[in-house]
Amino acid sequence: MITIQNPLTFTSSYPPKRLGAISDLLFFDIETTGFSGDYASVYLIGCVWHDGNTWILTQYFAETRDAEEEVLDAFFALLRTKRILVHFNGDGFDIPFLTKRCVFYKKDWNFEAVESFDIYKKIRPLKKLLGLENLKQKSIERFLGIAREDKYNGGQLIEVYGEYLQTHSELLKHLLILHNEDDLKGMPQILPILAYPDFLTGDFSFKGSESRDIPYADGNSEKHLLLHYESPVSLTSGFHFFIGELELSAEGNRLTLDLPLYSGELKRFYSDYENYYYMIYEDCAIHKSVGQYVDRSARKKATAKTCYTRAAGLFVPQPLLADGTPMWHECLKADYKSKQLFVPYSEQLFTDPETAVLYLHNYLRELSL
Repeated sequence: MITIQNPLTFTSSYPPKRLGAISDLLFFDIETTGFSGDYASVYLIGCVWHDGNTWILTQYFAETRDAEEEVLDAFFALLRTKRILVHFNGDGFDIPFLTKRCVFYKKDWNFEAVESFDIYKKIRPLKKLLGLENLKQKSIERFLGIAREDKYNGGQLIEVYGEYLQTHSELLKHLLILHNEDDLKGMPQILPILAYPDFLTGDFSFKGSESRDIPYADGNSEKHLLLHYESPVSLTSGFHFFIGELELSAEGNRLTLDLPLYSGELKRFYSDYENYYYMIYEDCAIHKSVGQYVDRSARKKATAKTCYTRAAGLFVPQPLLADGTPMWHECLKADYKSKQLFVPYSEQLFTDPETAVLYLHNYLRELSL
């Protein structure tokens, strides 16, 4: 086994200490000869850790096929000194792979004593919001403006490692080491991407609202309600994202929720339809205590679909709470099967800051952060 160890310097707008105590952190990434730990081997494990004074980049490289067991022993010996294992999709690949290799060698090494922090899982719900083509580490690096020297991926380097085992070429070894080194250097550097889930799941403060008329080319306009919020977390790059017809936009530590108000007529449905008559000519339902005096030819028993009254005006889209109930008791919708609920608009609707923040969080919950 060849051990390569060098000091590492990096700066990040997202301090690693947010993940835990610096001394407890171990970033890691592996390179393998295939995708299954049952049949393939691991030939390189790279780690980034802090020795109390500086960050250290350590790589354990199997210069022969027989060196794999030694690589595993060296890695797990270092892991025993740490509490938080940081990785990119390690829960899906690296950890299961190494676990199988330990079983193959009848080793007692495992990951039970450490907390797993998977950057990939944290940002997976943000793919559409950030407009990412995919969630590969290189794609995240490009989004954050991080330069990448490596021209190969792990799959392409399998053949390179096979050729290295035959020739022991220093050039080939450099290619193998560089790929893993760049992945490891990139991992701490992509930590600022975690500011986005922190931003969206954090404690917002409500900063007020405003209404705007959005003009259209045909001379008509649509009224919008803008709700403004502030977060303790600041983003390096803003975003615009739609949740249905609602638009989220963020810049720095500010977030705006743009709500198009529905203008027109909606229906208020009543669940106890057996207590109502449907008025055929008025197209609405009235309680039987009143409807009994209406001519029988102008009324009929209401059903779930016809038990409603109508209301016209401006309406605000209404989200559901975590328990599936509407945020406001008064609910209207376009028809019986419509899923989108509304509440009548008034300037007093969001005067309570807690209500405004709850409204935002109920829509952010749809992002499954």
